[in-house]
Amino acid sequence: MNYNDFHAFKEITENPIILDFSKCKYLGEIHLMLKEKFGLPQYYGENWDALWDCLRYLFDDEKYIVELHNLDSLNKKLQEECKLMLEVFDDVHNETSNFEYKIIS
Repeated sequence: MNYNDFHAFKEITENPIILDFSKCKYLGEIHLMLKEKFGLPQYYGENWDALWDCLRYLFDDEKYIVELHNLDSLNKKLQEECKLMLEVFDDVHNETSNFEYKIIS
């Protein structure tokens, strides 16, 4: 893998971006889904600060809606952890009107 591949964001291919938590049993699986859906670079650190660092400038050019599905299917510990993810989403939304999210179920 070359330097550019490691640092490159990949194209987001869907809008709305569907995050389905129904198969997530571990925090690492959630971060992997976020990495794939948002096209995050290889260096993404799989923590909420790293998510903020990656997302805060990602939505400057185009409007995206993120739909969160089956968030309530997560075990209680992961639901608590995902409250931090929602705080990051709130912060990103406050930075740019091009980012919105909806909790569907």
